[in-house]
Amino acid sequence: MSRNRGRVGNPKTGATTQDGAPPPDLMDDSTRPQENSATFSFVVPTEFVDLPSEGKYYPTGHPLHGCDTLEIRQMTAKEEDMLTSRSLLKKGIAVDRVLQSIIVDNRVSADSLLIGDRNALIIAARCSGYGNDYHTSVTCPECSTKQAYTFDLNEAQITEGATFDVMEATNNEDGTFDLQLPVTQVTVTFRLLTGADERKFLNSVQKGPRSKNKRDAVITTQLRNLIVGVNGDGSADAINYLINNIPSRDSRRLRNVYKLASPDIDLTQHFECDHCDYSNDMEVPLTADFFWPDR
Repeated sequence: MSRNRGRVGNPKTGATTQDGAPPPDLMDDSTRPQENSATFSFVVPTEFVDLPSEGKYYPTGHPLHGCDTLEIRQMTAKEEDMLTSRSLLKKGIAVDRVLQSIIVDNRVSADSLLIGDRNALIIAARCSGYGNDYHTSVTCPECSTKQAYTFDLNEAQITEGATFDVMEATNNEDGTFDLQLPVTQVTVTFRLLTGADERKFLNSVQKGPRSKNKRDAVITTQLRNLIVGVNGDGSADAINYLINNIPSRDSRRLRNVYKLASPDIDLTQHFECDHCDYSNDMEVPLTADFFWPDR
């Protein structure tokens, strides 16, 4: 202790250290190291993404009801960790966690996003994180040759859905639609699916051997997710009866109208084969290269 007293002066008396330098507390503020929080303080860039739904098909009370854009943050290393997490990948929720992380509005759940709006956010996040050039491999439909190909994600176009008079469907203004089926003349009420619905559907048709029968029930499982009412009856008994007995023409009509009604992102782009004369439009294949370009 005595040596410390002899070496360091008392700040209150203005004493100095033995080498003549002022005590630390008397040093000019300009010479102090800046706090890390100040030195590295910056705001992650954000962008507003156009929603294909324009907020029209969210129920009253949903944060996106009537909203045509949604603000997201650009991806960071934290989101890259999510995309490479083995546990999240195994559960099939890595992309969902990324979406939830980059959505600025905490009221908005990624699971509640309509599939088309969700796709728009995924495309925007990929472009901001890794650029709009999407390098992947494509198998030519004509000669079956697998080759490297680059698509420009900036060319993606929003499809707002067909008009309801063309579909012969009625918009109930609450996110549901009424459609009279051609064979049974039954009026079904269906809804647009969300990200949670899509994941639930994929899980139900991709489970292990114990669910082999479920994997074969792709169409009826899809109908079960879509239909919320039959002739105004929303009971499980009414819906199950229709699904188990619906004629193929009615089933196909309902699924086609659902596709027409769903606002989404159109990823169709022109493809030219390097090995044959094939040249045509094709939907951009979303492979592992999409969010993992360096894999």
